[in-house]
Amino acid sequence: MPRDPLSNLAPDRTVKILPRYLAGPGHADPRRVWGFPTEDGWPFHQKERGGPAAAMSPCLRLWTTFEPQPGAAGKGIWTTGVNRAPSGRGAWRISFGNAPVELLNDVHTELLDLYLEDQDSDRALLFEDPTPAYDAYSLLLAYNWSHSVDTNGMQTFRSPDGLAAVQHRYAIMDTQKPTWTAWAESQGQRLWSASFSIGTPASLAVALTASLVSTEPVHRAVKDVPLPSRQHLYYATATQPTAPAVPPPASAARSRPF
Repeated sequence: MPRDPLSNLAPDRTVKILPRYLAGPGHADPRRVWGFPTEDGWPFHQKERGGPAAAMSPCLRLWTTFEPQPGAAGKGIWTTGVNRAPSGRGAWRISFGNAPVELLNDVHTELLDLYLEDQDSDRALLFEDPTPAYDAYSLLLAYNWSHSVDTNGMQTFRSPDGLAAVQHRYAIMDTQKPTWTAWAESQGQRLWSASFSIGTPASLAVALTASLVSTEPVHRAVKDVPLPSRQHLYYATATQPTAPAVPPPASAARSRPF
């Protein structure tokens, strides 16, 4: 078994990590992950710190929940959806399982921007987003993710290290299946996953792919970095100065300082 490259660091030592899709969930604080303006009338509910949480927009059409995984810090299911009317028929839904909090925050930041823009205009951007799907996967191609297309209407993009993937269903033949899915895995273990139903604004997929290829390192305590992914990380201790870095290419996917 390969040596753990972080074994010489104290469990509570903070490290900076790339690529972020291998960093682990991090500390899940729903208020920070969602970033909704609760002080401006956005209802937020959480009985106890670290427990289940829910939030919604003042119009009660946009809602989001977090169901933590018992005994696993940071892990859980994050679900967000939009209804056509309060308590009415759902228009679309996104779900994340055990995802890095930075991915979650970037998607929900874009969602909030979309909601506020929708409220200030006569365009139903939450339901008729003009963003083309190409804007989402062109970011992946720019960072050397591979691209394959199946005859069943699915195209797949894989990271240079082969450990993360994004799938886009460009031919909708089954409305019950998601339009976008994403995940990362290492040593046969699924680290996290994401699913965007049909009707989800493509701008949210753009936010996800932009976060996946971001060169801004994320911070984690050593004890929170998944063991299966440690051999594939670029990392530095938080006290070391770092410059923006790119995710490691497939040929150099080894743990090393930036």
